[in-house]
Amino acid sequence: MALKLITAATTYPVTLAEAKLHCKVDAADDDALITAMITAATEMAEQQLGRALMTQTWELTLDSFPAAFELTRVPVQSVTSVKYYDTTGTLQTLSNLLYSVDTADGDGYAYVTPAYNTDWPESREQINAVVVRFVSGYASAAEVPESIKSWVKLMISAMYENREAESQSMRAAGTLKMQFVDRLLDRYRVSPL
Repeated sequence: MALKLITAATTYPVTLAEAKLHCKVDAADDDALITAMITAATEMAEQQLGRALMTQTWELTLDSFPAAFELTRVPVQSVTSVKYYDTTGTLQTLSNLLYSVDTADGDGYAYVTPAYNTDWPESREQINAVVVRFVSGYASAAEVPESIKSWVKLMISAMYENREAESQSMRAAGTLKMQFVDRLLDRYRVSPL
């Protein structure tokens, strides 16, 4: 089984203007630095949450059809295709009428199952015989929960204020991490059902 990012997000949940306002930066001198920090903080949030924050395309590859595909990068916007190698070795695209997508639970994984009264077709016994391509993430920054955006802004601010691997203030405080910050993400962590 492999999960691969096909198309990365082209937007972020926090804009440069929002990050600069949060960091109390007026000048454009550090725009490139803050933009890089937006990327890093967004990737950190996605890693901690197990979810995609902005629209991106993923591909799940399996050796055979499972009872149900678990799509672990949520929220899932759509399934683009289900492809498989049939028993003759020919790549086939399964009609979207032959499968159902369950995205009802926003806190757990999404699932792709055979449509009512159908079964998965027989696939060839080979590595990577079945591929599901799907689009996940929130459709716009306005849809990203405010707690997640607040966490991203706090991480950007912390990175901006502490640009060294270890600063004097970090040594004095013992840690950069503020105790409440990660609690902002708790409600949105993805857990399997």
